[in-house]
Amino acid sequence: MFTHKTPRVVAARRLTTKSGRDDAGRFLAEGAQAVREALRFGRVHELFVTETAAERHADLVAEAPRVSLIDRRAAELLSETVSPQGLIAVCDTVTVPLDEALSGQPRLVAVLCDIADPGNAGTVLRVADAAGADAVVFAGDAVDAHNGKCVRASTGSLFHLPVARERDTAAVLEACGRAGLRTIATDGHAEQELPEVSLDGPIAWLFGNEAHGLPAEVTAAADDAVRVPIAGRAESLNLATAAAVCLYARVVRDG
Repeated sequence: MFTHKTPRVVAARRLTTKSGRDDAGRFLAEGAQAVREALRFGRVHELFVTETAAERHADLVAEAPRVSLIDRRAAELLSETVSPQGLIAVCDTVTVPLDEALSGQPRLVAVLCDIADPGNAGTVLRVADAAGADAVVFAGDAVDAHNGKCVRASTGSLFHLPVARERDTAAVLEACGRAGLRTIATDGHAEQELPEVSLDGPIAWLFGNEAHGLPAEVTAAADDAVRVPIAGRAESLNLATAAAVCLYARVVRDG
């Protein structure tokens, strides 16, 4: 049984940091749902599992290409949760080049511009998947898509659709244009409300930072800008909720 001092466990623990993930080209996926989807899409390099988790998830253990039994202390150090599930997969990273993510005439894309909170990013990724999006792009200073909290919040959706990472947001807008996508910026101060804007044709939704929104130059460069109407007294919607409303708007319209 491996302990927290075993070299492979020590190497895997480095994947809890962005630099470690970048160096290795791998990341950790924790929990049954994330591991199940990682296995389904052939991303798992190694599965670390405690005896208890191995008994509980024998089907996943049977599918893994390499299984390493670990003790409780090792599971705690590999986990980024308060209550470790004892099931952690070392996976190959999923991000692809921007042009590859936007290939094949996409009709719905979510662009996360400077989104800082990994939980929000993972939730938007999950919503985009559920709404039938063709790709998700992490743009500018957005959080790492392979961050542990982002992976957990996506509940497996990270493996379902193309995910790209591009720090040059202007390049993202240009690539969306080349792909035939109309870019719509979400802006709480936009003149148009969501119901007033046509949702026909391919669309790339632009979602901004939780505290500061989209940079002014990004909003100005977009084809349209809209705000989600607020009927009650709430000051605003949080990012993930607003993104869900926008991404699902056409789904609801088309029934």
